Amino acid sequence: MSITVEIWSDIACPWCFIGKRRFATALAGFDRRDEVEVVWRSFELDPTAEHSHQHPGMTEAELLSSRKGLPEAQVRQMFAQVTQVAAGEGLAYDFDRVVPANTFDAHRLVHLAGDRGADLVERLMSAHFEHGRVIDDLDELVAIAAEAGLDARAVRAGLESGAGAEAVRADEAEAQALGVTGVPFFVADRRLAVSGAQPVEVFTRLLTEALPAPRPAFVTVPGAADAEACGPDGC
Repeated sequence: MSITVEIWSDIACPWCFIGKRRFATALAGFDRRDEVEVVWRSFELDPTAEHSHQHPGMTEAELLSSRKGLPEAQVRQMFAQVTQVAAGEGLAYDFDRVVPANTFDAHRLVHLAGDRGADLVERLMSAHFEHGRVIDDLDELVAIAAEAGLDARAVRAGLESGAGAEAVRADEAEAQALGVTGVPFFVADRRLAVSGAQPVEVFTRLLTEALPAPRPAFVTVPGAADAEACGPDGC
């Protein structure tokens, strides 16, 4: 028996990276982890987000302050809190270096990566939140893919051709059909769901309930004892 855990996330979502790490910790400690297939699904928090070249030099704090109508100091305080939580998962967020970007092409890259998609999700999120790399720049995306061992020329050709777009839109349409309005969102075996960057123990329960311990084919009725019966060697 095996199950599939689908994870809807956005590359530019700080809680998605935290949730990814926590889920990975739960999965690593799960006895039956070899029976779990993880599938990454695309979700854009802001499909209309401008590309980085449309607001050169703008920081994430400035953009969010402008978009939400919040004082920049309040936004930076929010970032500080998230950064502290991320540090607890071994992540070194640096919002002063984060380049606001449109994530559609990054999602396409994850689909183009095939069975290396999970590695690309990790690398893209790290590039965005920890290293200030521009994740909507074609050359940067190709470089990140090459660092993951993918063929740079094939990746460039795929991105330039628009490949992966239908897969991204299909993931997003499915999320809408399932009622997903925020990420990260985890669905196990299309039966159980968890929303948000939950603690490790919650993800462990998700896996345990989705893939319970094997049970014997038959359970002896309470009170029953061995009684007379016949077998191949006689009665």
